[in-house]
Amino acid sequence: MNFKEELGLYAGIMDTEINKKLVKDEVIEKKLNESIEYSLMAGGKRLRPILMIASYQLFKSDYEKVFPFAVSMEMIHNFSLIHDDLPGIDDDDFRHGKPTNHKAFGEATAILAGDMLLNKAYLLLGEEISKSSNEERDLKIRAYKELTHGVERMIIGEYVDTEFEGQKISNDYLEYMHKNKTGALIKASIRIGAILAGASEDDLEKLTQYGENIGLAFQIKDDILDIVGDEKILGKPVGNDIEKKKCTFVTKYGLDEAEKRLEDVIADAINIINNYPNGEFLKELAIYIKDRKK
Repeated sequence: MNFKEELGLYAGIMDTEINKKLVKDEVIEKKLNESIEYSLMAGGKRLRPILMIASYQLFKSDYEKVFPFAVSMEMIHNFSLIHDDLPGIDDDDFRHGKPTNHKAFGEATAILAGDMLLNKAYLLLGEEISKSSNEERDLKIRAYKELTHGVERMIIGEYVDTEFEGQKISNDYLEYMHKNKTGALIKASIRIGAILAGASEDDLEKLTQYGENIGLAFQIKDDILDIVGDEKILGKPVGNDIEKKKCTFVTKYGLDEAEKRLEDVIADAINIINNYPNGEFLKELAIYIKDRKK
C-alpha cells in the first residue's frame, strides 16, 4: 500500500468512527445536529486523528485503541473551524468549497454547534476513561490532559491572531501565534498517540519536536497557499490574509523566504523520524504537508 492509499484508508476509518457519534433522530434540535454534521463531515483531511494513529503505530499495532481520542480531537478541530469562520473572528464565507457553517445555518446555531462539538469531545473521553482498567487509566488521563492543554494553547493562538490583526508584530510573536493557533492541536495529536502507546519520555520528546515542526510547516504552507493557491482546489478565496492585514510568514518574510523556511522545518521533522525504522508514513506525511495544494 502506498502513502496516498494508506492516507485514504485512515481518513475513511475516521469518517466511519466520527459518523457513529452523530445524532440524527432528535426532532427538537434537528437543525443544531445538522449544523454539527455539516462541518464534521465536510470532507476535511482528518490530519490530526491520522497523526495520532501514526504516532501510536510507531510503538504498537492495535491502533483502534486511540479512536475515542482521535474522534474527540476531530470534534475539537471542527469546533475551532466553525468559530474561526465567524464574523467576529475571521468572517469567512467558504470552507471546503461550501458556505461556512454560520452562512448555512445562521450565526447563533453555528456558535452553539461549535460549543456542542467541544462538549461532546470531553464527554466522549470522560466515558472512555471511566470504563478503563486501572492499568490504562493513568495513560488515558495523561492523554486527556494533553488534549485539554492543546485546546487552551490553540485558543490563545487564535486570540493573539485576532488581537494583533492589522499590526506589525515581531518574529517571536508571529512564531508564538502560529505554534499555538495551528500547531498546538497537531503537536497534541502526536503526543497523545505516543502517550497512549506507552512511549518513553525520550521518544515523547523526539515526537514533540517533530510535532512542533510539522505544525509550524502546516501554517507556513497555509500562508503560502493564501498567495499562490488555486481557489478551486482550496475551496475558499485566496488573498484573505492580505485583505485583512494579517501578519503571516509571507507578509513578514516574503514568499521566497517563507518557502525556504518551510523546506527547513520539514527537513528537521524528517531527520527526527529517521530515528524510527517504522516511521516511513510519518516522513511521507511531513512531505505531504509541504507539497499539499489545499
